[in-house]
Amino acid sequence: MPARTRARKRALDILYAAELRREDPVESMTRAQESGDGPHNPYTALLVNGVAEHQARIDELLTRYSQGWALNRMPAVDRTALRIGVFELLWADDVPDAVAVDEAVSLVRELSTDDSPAFVNGVLGAMLREKDEIGA
Repeated sequence: MPARTRARKRALDILYAAELRREDPVESMTRAQESGDGPHNPYTALLVNGVAEHQARIDELLTRYSQGWALNRMPAVDRTALRIGVFELLWADDVPDAVAVDEAVSLVRELSTDDSPAFVNGVLGAMLREKDEIGA
């Protein structure tokens, strides 16, 4: 498994756990690092920090593009994978758009429901088509 794929999975784990615990994801990651269980790949930290920093804008976009799905009604894994995907689409200039979408779809294919890959692909695909209008 490529290093960035593992980093995305670890970022999803941290962001998901932080949301369930209702705690700041950066604090959760820091605590994990201090206990020796933290991410060892700098890309994991970039993703967690980036999603945390831009979460309000990311959630606004997800609400707009998820067509009929309120954020709190989405499976938590899907919501977290979408947040990572949106961050990579809009703020990670070194990640090709298709890779950002494919990696988010792969995460939910492995970890969520049978319907999740199509849902995540649809939301991120719609955002990708309008990426120039969205702006970061």
